[in-house]
Amino acid sequence: MTPMRIAAIAIALALPGAAIRAQDPVAHAVSAWSRVHTIRGAFEQTITNPLVGATATSRGDFQQERPGRLSIRFTQPSGDAIVADGKAVWVYLPSSAPGRVIKRRATDRSAAPIDFTAQFLESPRARYEITDAGTQELDGRATHVLKFVPKAGTGSTFARGQVWVDDVDGLIRQFEVTEPNGLTRRVHLTGITLNGPVKPDAFTFKVPNGVKVVDG
Repeated sequence: MTPMRIAAIAIALALPGAAIRAQDPVAHAVSAWSRVHTIRGAFEQTITNPLVGATATSRGDFQQERPGRLSIRFTQPSGDAIVADGKAVWVYLPSSAPGRVIKRRATDRSAAPIDFTAQFLESPRARYEITDAGTQELDGRATHVLKFVPKAGTGSTFARGQVWVDDVDGLIRQFEVTEPNGLTRRVHLTGITLNGPVKPDAFTFKVPNGVKVVDG
């Protein structure tokens, strides 16, 4: 091997991008998420229902304090909210179910999220068949796209999923899940701030006057 070739390899290995590309994106995402205590940002959610040929888009802001506290406040449709206070999960969607709020135990993860992305990051290799779906630029950031198919007996609520892992910081910037009935939900996260202050009252849900509490 010539001295020039050796020098070229040494320079490539010294570049941060080379190390990032060589890293397993699954391990990268798990490691990055393990260092997160708080996270806040904005989201855009797109739900596609092939049974009726309809697509609906919603937007809002979220704050999370791990473990167990999450605040999802919708700006579109305005007033909708999902709040996990550590003991209960409150699902308040007056745009589609006016006059009631569903209260579930915080341990019930079947219908309301208490963590946007942990479903993909808790023992992922044991729970899913994971395949590489290539690379894609998202909001000007390089990402690896990974496909997730739940293994039998894992109790997953979705039939298949897909995540976009940031090549630099390892965060999941977007994810998509398809339910057994074919309904697809894509969530795009932007404006993310890590391990900064969150508002304590964001994780408190106050039942509006005239709204009935329904145990879920």
